[in-house]
Amino acid sequence: MARHRQNLRRQRGVAVVTALLLTTLAVTIVASLFWQQQVQVRSMENQRLQLQTRWILRGALDWARLILRQDGIDRGKVTTLDGVWATPLAETRLDQYVERERVEGENFNATLSGQMTDAQSRYNLANLAVNRAPVVDQVAVFQRLLTVLQLDGSLAQAVADEVARAQQPAPQGQAAQNALPVRAGTEPMELMRAEDLLAVAGFTPQAIERLRDLVIVLPAQTNINVNTAPVELLAALPENYTMAEATALAYQRKQAYFNNVQDYKGKLYGKQVSAKVGIDIRSDYFLVLSKVRLDRANLDAQALIQRENGANYKTDLVWIRQN
Repeated sequence: MARHRQNLRRQRGVAVVTALLLTTLAVTIVASLFWQQQVQVRSMENQRLQLQTRWILRGALDWARLILRQDGIDRGKVTTLDGVWATPLAETRLDQYVERERVEGENFNATLSGQMTDAQSRYNLANLAVNRAPVVDQVAVFQRLLTVLQLDGSLAQAVADEVARAQQPAPQGQAAQNALPVRAGTEPMELMRAEDLLAVAGFTPQAIERLRDLVIVLPAQTNINVNTAPVELLAALPENYTMAEATALAYQRKQAYFNNVQDYKGKLYGKQVSAKVGIDIRSDYFLVLSKVRLDRANLDAQALIQRENGANYKTDLVWIRQN
């Protein structure tokens, strides 16, 4: 009898342990299912937030295009830094305009900020070459800009050669006299942004940081807007022009913007800008920087907008780059 009772106790103990193990297993499986479901819900929520940020960005770009178009209608013959387009958009809350299911009492951030800049206030690296041939006068301007920034001016020729080699060959009979030869399979990549200058031997990340707000790569050769160009570029345009003279010119410009190119040249007091270096007092290309914050989702984007010079001043989105 004693042995029988001992066996019963052992069986009961095994049953209890088995039940505990099964319970633990069931709890683990249920917890795993809940965790997977939570991950899927969070993933879907993140996708929805990202989609909403893109829609907010799209609305911001449409708004920017409207501002540029209206500015063109009002002041199409001149582009200056006191235009409405140049007013930065401070961080603006959008909580009431973004549809999202809320838990009662929940608070989340939805903000938009941004700024437009004149893309033609920067030096367009596409100007350095035409029909696969470097433009000597443009190379000289870029060389002076590098010197003003205390960088190696000899790098200007290397960049011009890189730009020339990346260009499409000119139609037969239109090739420039100094066009660089086409070598099949060895053409360098086309420059797209300032960071691409790192592909040119001699450029460092520190040099790129100095150039970042002063150079750009636009889809076509463009003129430099002397009404919006920074002091460093104003100093590089004429030959033998100093930073002190450029600073004084920028101060005069702040008091009264240039009404035409001759007005600008008249204030150079004898200094000359090469005829092959295009200058203007209006712009067709603008950069739009947008920052969207929506709960956990952040979206920083830069877009290039082209404004046509016509009766309606139509605007087109050229490209958009998201960070």
